[in-house]
Amino acid sequence: MEAAAVPLAALTAWQGLVDAARVKAGDRVLIHRAAGGVGHFAVQIAKARGAHVIALASEARHEFVRSLGADEVIDYRVTDYADVVRDLDVVLDSNAHGSRSLRVLRRGGTLVTIMEHWNRELEAEAEAAGRHFAGVSVEPDYASLEAIAELIDAGRIRPHVQETFPLEEAGKAHELVGSGQVQGKVVLIVG
Repeated sequence: MEAAAVPLAALTAWQGLVDAARVKAGDRVLIHRAAGGVGHFAVQIAKARGAHVIALASEARHEFVRSLGADEVIDYRVTDYADVVRDLDVVLDSNAHGSRSLRVLRRGGTLVTIMEHWNRELEAEAEAAGRHFAGVSVEPDYASLEAIAELIDAGRIRPHVQETFPLEEAGKAHELVGSGQVQGKVVLIVG
């Protein structure tokens, strides 16, 4: 069941942080939606690469995000992250904050967005501000899946499945995902 939660979300996080941003030891990385499907993998991948991870999550999710390896957790409902963090190397912004995320990056830092939130204006703004921009749309990648599997086998990444639903209840699963209240992933059981 946990294996079903890995490919799309973990690959999205990997391709954003490893392939696009080239996260390395010592980098300071901010992860939006850190308790969600992509976010919970992103926290662990960045940590496995030696980064200092700052996670955005509601207070109810702080313990969970810390258990994944986050060094700092900010309650986005109470604190504007743009007021308290600066000089970051990478921001994984799956929440369409664009311009605000650019402000917290150091010159030469990288803003990674999920392609559904990508726009040319933001890319131009990043370039004008001396920052890099990468829009990620997950692509099949056997070598990256192997690397992710190695980290899972080593206990450095663990998928979290909040709930499972039989295929006949896909509508309920979709409602839960749409609520924004999912911690980790939701999995449909077929058969």
